Amino acid sequence: MSRLNDLLRQLETKDPALAKDLRREVDALSNRRAFGLNFERHVPEAVELPGRPVRRGDKVRILPPRGSKSSARDARLWRVVEFTRDASGIRTASLELIGDDETAEALVDDLVVVAEFRDPIYPGLVSTGKIERGGDKPYHSVINAENYHALQTLLFTHRAQVDVIYIDPPYNTGARDWKYNNDYVEGEDLYRHSKWLAFMERRLKLAKQLLNPDDSVLIVTIDEKEYLRLGLLLEQVFPEARVQMVTDVTNPRAGVARPGAFTRTEEYLFYVVLGEGSGVVPAPLSSAEGDATAVKAPIWFSLMRTGSNSSRTARPNLFYPIWVHADGRLHSVGETIPLQSDRNAVAAPAPGLTAIWPIRPNGDENTWQLGAVAIRKAFLDGTARINSSSSGHKVNYLRTAEKKRIAAGEIEQLGKDDRGALILRHREGAIRTTAPRTVWTAPAHDAGLFGSSLLATLIPGRKFPFPKSLYAVEDALRFAVVNKPNATIVDFFAGSGTTAHAVMRLNKQDGGRRRSISVTNNEVGADEQKELVDQSYRPGDPEWEQRGICRHITQPRLAAAITGNTPNGDPVRGDYKFTDEFPIADGFDENVEFFALTYEAPLRVSSNREFEKVAPLLWLRAGSQGRRIEDMSAGWNAADTYGVLADLNQSERFLKAVAAMDSIRVAFIVTDEDRLFESVVRELPDQVEPVRLYEAYLQNFEIETGRSTL
Repeated sequence: MSRLNDLLRQLETKDPALAKDLRREVDALSNRRAFGLNFERHVPEAVELPGRPVRRGDKVRILPPRGSKSSARDARLWRVVEFTRDASGIRTASLELIGDDETAEALVDDLVVVAEFRDPIYPGLVSTGKIERGGDKPYHSVINAENYHALQTLLFTHRAQVDVIYIDPPYNTGARDWKYNNDYVEGEDLYRHSKWLAFMERRLKLAKQLLNPDDSVLIVTIDEKEYLRLGLLLEQVFPEARVQMVTDVTNPRAGVARPGAFTRTEEYLFYVVLGEGSGVVPAPLSSAEGDATAVKAPIWFSLMRTGSNSSRTARPNLFYPIWVHADGRLHSVGETIPLQSDRNAVAAPAPGLTAIWPIRPNGDENTWQLGAVAIRKAFLDGTARINSSSSGHKVNYLRTAEKKRIAAGEIEQLGKDDRGALILRHREGAIRTTAPRTVWTAPAHDAGLFGSSLLATLIPGRKFPFPKSLYAVEDALRFAVVNKPNATIVDFFAGSGTTAHAVMRLNKQDGGRRRSISVTNNEVGADEQKELVDQSYRPGDPEWEQRGICRHITQPRLAAAITGNTPNGDPVRGDYKFTDEFPIADGFDENVEFFALTYEAPLRVSSNREFEKVAPLLWLRAGSQGRRIEDMSAGWNAADTYGVLADLNQSERFLKAVAAMDSIRVAFIVTDEDRLFESVVRELPDQVEPVRLYEAYLQNFEIETGRSTL
């Protein structure tokens, strides 16, 4: 609808009467909308690619002259027809306006390439640095890219293989916190909410394809501005999933003031759980010792049933007396009495005995958790007991879960008491938490103390707006990956890199080999943009790019976390707190590599002339572990986890090498001929996945581009 409105406004200047008739029909259609979440999808979304070389046939925008202080910009899209070069070597492009007959000429230096999301892109990756302290561990990856295109790229490397996606998207507060089509979305924009929903929906649809459909979790954080719309959007994109929202108090000391409204102290997390094998695993929240979030769970539980279907009429076979002596010693377990019988009429089996019945404080008749036969055996085993006090006698028992904890050694058995009940205690150092709750009040989640202040310690003098508490992200992930030591975690709104940092903490706590993939662009803050424009800089210039999020914040933050040193080379001061306390200067035994996304020409890729750009994608697909294949001079190569065959005349040598390496997971075979491809595949070991280059690469992005316009 927004596109229709734009076209109608253009038509009004040429044919007002026709425009009026068309608007009447459009308004009638817009009033007949389906039930559910309705919003304008704002197709197409476009992204500028500063630094990408301008080629013939590209879509481009014309930039304002360098040094221009005007905020007005030409948002029209042009197509490059041809280039000319004058005697001094200055290049000029001939342009034609897309959708019109207008033509123009512009200096190539004044053009920026634009990619609409319905246009196919053929990405590559260029390494911009790495840190290696983790030995043979898989590498964490940080990709500097527009996140929609990065998600398309990851579909080639990680389709249906991701265990957890954690994202902290722009909250759409009305401030300058995000852009749509390279323009900030202001608070007074009438389409602010629908632009945000369209922006999110496109990315969530790609994210869904990354997640393992049988066992994975998506975690999305948000505040009150969009949480209702986000909840509906998640239900629509993931109709088969279980969706639950958690409230997390992240600013307990001061809160965020809202004029004329309550001060906000909390944010929300949506957990979207996919597959029968997945779910939220009980785990402690980061907290100070003795905090209520880390208390040990009880061992003994009441035998009386509560909740739904707990009344005597619902389960009459579980209503019977337990007879005890005056001092609380067990005498016997009686039989179930008929539903119509009065319990007060039941005679004691011996003088002086008292009956314990499952009666609520208000006098309602409930039932026991176990039948009479089962509870008799429990008393003999010592897994049931009588608790006596001045208020009367109660019956406790051990549930199946506690019996398993005894068998696992989490609960120690010290013998039996004088009445035959087991004497039990938690093993020293073993903390068993109850199931996580939907409201978190852990002091560790304070975004000021453990987000902004921690970031300032790691990279002094560099600022990033509203970073998450490291421990809040760590806790959010722990519930999803505590039982997955080799999990793959993706964050495509990575910001300052908190998610990758949290994954490193989790690995240190249990010896895991989890790997994170963080995607963030190199956007420069609004205030810094104005300063740079005043100095005649543009996106793509080195002076501009070095101030961007990825290069100025994310990369140095993760480097400091791993090495324990600030960008200036000084040891980071202070200690990590809560779950795992140690000096920040110790760093982590982890590996990380930083990449920039590139945009390649498909013909050069398919003719094997851009292998060095595609090589990191093959390495990522094979697990981002060990050596990366970059030298193909022999026509084949085999590394730790994958191999590449480019010259099929070398098939015999390649197959022997692959067969001799049990660690190889993927074989990339470069050929256009089905018969030759199949002949190599037949000889590969069963555990090796064959992938046909470059057909699989090209098809992936052409197919996904088609889907993005739906």
